[in-house]
Amino acid sequence: MTKEEPPSTTRDLQELQKKLSLLIESFQNNSKVSFQSLCIVIAFLKSPVGQYLDRHPFLALTLLVFVAVSAVPVGFFLLLVVLTFLTNASPNHVLLLGLVISVGGLSLLCVLCGLGFVSVTVSGILMVSYMVVSSLINYWFSPR
Repeated sequence: MTKEEPPSTTRDLQELQKKLSLLIESFQNNSKVSFQSLCIVIAFLKSPVGQYLDRHPFLALTLLVFVAVSAVPVGFFLLLVVLTFLTNASPNHVLLLGLVISVGGLSLLCVLCGLGFVSVTVSGILMVSYMVVSSLINYWFSPR
């Protein structure tokens, strides 16, 4: 004596199976994107700039920290430029537009110089910490 499932349960199972197949398909599509980005990274590492950064890890870490930290100020500057163009669209406000963009550009330059110093400092601290921790681990767990 087998009991048949109610139609609502089979419909729910079919919907669940459809959602699961869509989820699996999206993972497969994303893996293609990640494979393409991996190919781009490999091509960059084979370039002269990538080989130079591979030989100089402190510079690579400093560049990585600088790019990560400077994204927000550059985004704010671009937002300022777009909003300035949208609000002062008339030809009479060209001088004001140039003044606002110039002041914003100079302030962005000052902020990026400060962030360059901060990124060099953070990279130095990270490199020294890495060397100290790895030396301590090698000392503690070395065979005697």
